[in-house]
Amino acid sequence: MSELAGKRALVTGASRGIGAAIAVALAEKGADVAITYERSADKAAEVVRAIEAKGRRGFAIQADSADAAAVKRSVQDAADKLGGLDILVNNAGIARGGPVAEMSLADIDAILDVNVRSVVLASQAAIPLLPQGGRIISIGSCLAERVASPGITVYSMSKSALLSFTRGLAREVGSRGITVNLVHPGPTDTDMNPAQGEQADSQRAQSALGHYGQPEDIAAAVAFLASPAARQITGTGLLVDGGVNA
Repeated sequence: MSELAGKRALVTGASRGIGAAIAVALAEKGADVAITYERSADKAAEVVRAIEAKGRRGFAIQADSADAAAVKRSVQDAADKLGGLDILVNNAGIARGGPVAEMSLADIDAILDVNVRSVVLASQAAIPLLPQGGRIISIGSCLAERVASPGITVYSMSKSALLSFTRGLAREVGSRGITVNLVHPGPTDTDMNPAQGEQADSQRAQSALGHYGQPEDIAAAVAFLASPAARQITGTGLLVDGGVNA
């Protein structure tokens, strides 16, 4: 279980849910891991303790992913604390719903700032720091290619934008052996989308497997893409959605 021994990773928005599971999974594979969080300092500290329990170094960095300067700073801070950077996981994301005609400018800006701009800026800051064979992995959504219901248009658009970004960036950094990929979760049991929530039954009904995924399912896909075994995979998205888009 040491595929990532000696690697240094940053996972954004990782104080809970999918991000926390990714951070711990990377540590379990041998990586030292820094995470960012916005407000949940206590939960971020718990994740750091879980990383350290795997025998790896862990660090928590306060950074609001809607703040462009904070995003850039957090990447450099992570590299400084870790002694370099090999893996960037753009996990931070928010979801706000409603018909386009009724959405406020503040909500639209928030979705685009966190789900799109922060991914671009963190990747931009990481590129000069990543060595040959580095990894950039972003968390998309099964809704990036199939908008299954009304009221999620802007959110789905924000995740769709990551498809083009991933494909284009993969070509820009491929000569350095850096891979750029997406992982697309389906319904996953987190605070943002609990398996007992109001929309849970309809989401389960759309799934071929008929049940929610767990954060660890997404983390396993990210850990694979970060590993040497995935060195020939770049510019693509991996669906981990229980067959929602089957």
